[in-house]
Amino acid sequence: LLETSPGVAEVTFVEKEPADRHTIISWEQKNSCILPEDLKNFYLMTDGFQMTWSVKTDDTPMPLGSMVINSVSKLCRLGGSSSMYTLPNAPTLADLEDDTDEEGNEDKPEKPHFDSRSLIFELDSCSGNGKVCLVYKHAKPVVSPDTEIWFLDRALYWHFLTKTFTAYYRLLITHLGLPQWQYAFTSYGVSPQAKQWFNMYKPIIVNTALLSEEADYFVNKLDPNKVFKSKNKTPVMKKKPPSQPAGSQKSHTSMSSSKTSSLAGNSSRK
Repeated sequence: LLETSPGVAEVTFVEKEPADRHTIISWEQKNSCILPEDLKNFYLMTDGFQMTWSVKTDDTPMPLGSMVINSVSKLCRLGGSSSMYTLPNAPTLADLEDDTDEEGNEDKPEKPHFDSRSLIFELDSCSGNGKVCLVYKHAKPVVSPDTEIWFLDRALYWHFLTKTFTAYYRLLITHLGLPQWQYAFTSYGVSPQAKQWFNMYKPIIVNTALLSEEADYFVNKLDPNKVFKSKNKTPVMKKKPPSQPAGSQKSHTSMSSSKTSSLAGNSSRK
């Protein structure tokens, strides 16, 4: 579908060998957690995913779409006690923890934590626009097998994406890896420049919020009562010729009589 889209060029898919089962088991033992079944099956088919495509501008291909899922070896943990800077006593991601934003948001899912309460692993670096993460939200006293997929933006705010890896994989394919597509699931949305690409290659995605509120918005609505409504044919009345006034009738009679007399005179002369 991408190759047949207007302006799309250089669609590249990097084939990867399946991950060894031993590699997956080693990762689970190292991180003291079990991969979700759907992600594990994905790695047993292909050790990661990478697909890119470009768009032609003035006959020059420009990289645009990027769909990436890190391999098992690059499924690295995020957060914890690691420092964001190389300076001594530099702050860590765990130092950014602030529970005040959880108050009054009982209807929203609980956000991941950078400290030891959660385990966070990077699935995609999003070309520097943020990070898509596999999150184990409950790591104490033991790591819960329940996982979710979250998006961490550049301002280090969390945004929920999906409950399962399979659902996220479908989102990734549906959005064609367009730049900043993950921001469509944030309160502030994608940038104006990214929205232009959305309008060109995936216009329905711009209405994500509208689709969630009204699922049948883009469905053609058919009312059979209107389509198959019987139409009663009304009889066509023939119009009567307009009645001529008495004066006009007299003039018409006089003209016809004069013509008759003139014709009689001509015939008598002959």
